[in-house]
Amino acid sequence: MRIKLSSELKESVWNYVKENDLGKRYTANGSKQEQYVGMLGETAVKNHFKIKTDPSEGFDGGYDFEYYGRKIDVKTMGRTVDPRPEFVNNFIAYQKNLQADTYIFTSLNKRTSELFILGWVTKDELLERGEKFKKGTERTRTDGTTFKLKAPTYEIKNSDLNPMSTL
Repeated sequence: MRIKLSSELKESVWNYVKENDLGKRYTANGSKQEQYVGMLGETAVKNHFKIKTDPSEGFDGGYDFEYYGRKIDVKTMGRTVDPRPEFVNNFIAYQKNLQADTYIFTSLNKRTSELFILGWVTKDELLERGEKFKKGTERTRTDGTTFKLKAPTYEIKNSDLNPMSTL
């Protein structure tokens, strides 16, 4: 599922992020740009599900909204290309003990301002299907560039996510 993001939504989310500290972990909280990407994905998914929330409510307990009894956390990665089945989504392991029981993964193409809702998994499925890496592990992207993980991280491929139609 592909959502074209309006300039009004992007501006509104950026203004919120630059005025608020969204980092709630003791480490690996992400830069303002990473927090913006995350909040943009969360807001677009909530809009898609017609979920109204007040972002000023403070710490969300580790999930973004409830949907048919599920506590859902939206995870968004910023990219410069459209997602592919072999691409992975990252989940910071420090969050595995928070209240979310379901995760929706999205990918933001920053060049086209399109958000792709990729699929979902339960927490148990994420921990089972995902591959865990230690903090500091060097990872290689499909374009050959590398980076070191800032925290213990689970990676789950797009192809291992459940289709949105089954949520």
